[in-house]
Amino acid sequence: MPRKRELTFWERIYLPEVVRGVWITSLHFFRNLALHAAHRVGLFKKSPAAVTYQYPEQPRPLPSRFRSRHRLTVREEGTPRCVGCMLCETVCPAKCITIVAGEHPDPNVEKYPVRFDIDLGVCVYCGYCVEVCPEDAIRMDTNILDVAAYSRDAMKLDIHELMNPKLRKPVAQCTLKFPHQCALHGGSMRGDWESVYGKGNRKD
Repeated sequence: MPRKRELTFWERIYLPEVVRGVWITSLHFFRNLALHAAHRVGLFKKSPAAVTYQYPEQPRPLPSRFRSRHRLTVREEGTPRCVGCMLCETVCPAKCITIVAGEHPDPNVEKYPVRFDIDLGVCVYCGYCVEVCPEDAIRMDTNILDVAAYSRDAMKLDIHELMNPKLRKPVAQCTLKFPHQCALHGGSMRGDWESVYGKGNRKD
C-alpha cells in the first residue's frame, strides 16, 4: 500500500498554502473578468472564459454519453423493441425495473412487455440496463433532467411515458395499439404496479 506523501515545511505551517490558494482563485477570477470584458468589445474571441449557466433558463450542454431519463425504443409499426427477456430487471442493482411479459402475436417475436415500469425515485442511473439489453430496447439518451415530482407515485414511469418521453402524468388517454395492461382511474392513467400485482404484492 503506497504511503501518504509527507507535508513539506511550508505546507505544515499552513499560512503559505492559504496565500497560495487565494492567489490561484484570484488569478482565475481576474483572468475570466478580463476575458469577458474583452469579449464584449470583440477581442480575444478565441480565448474561452469560464461561464456560469443560468439553469434552468439556460440549460448546460450535456455530453453525448450523459445518462438522462430512460426511454423505450420502438419498431417501425410502433411496438416496443423489448422482448421481455428480463435481463434489465435482473441486472438492476436498485431493483427499480418491473416487467410483465406476454406472448407476442407475431411468431417471429418471442415476447413483449405487457407492463414496463421504472421507479426513478429508486434508480441510481448506473446504465446497466442499457448495457445488458440484447435488443437495444432501452436507452438513457433523452437529455431529460427534470425528473423531480411532488409524490413518489409520480416518479414511477410506465410504458406510456417510456415509449413517449414527452408525456407527463397524468396521461389522459392511452394511444398504444398493441396489447398491454393499463387502467383509467378518475380520468387519468394509473401508472402504479398495484394494477398488475395487486396491493401489497409488488415485487421487491
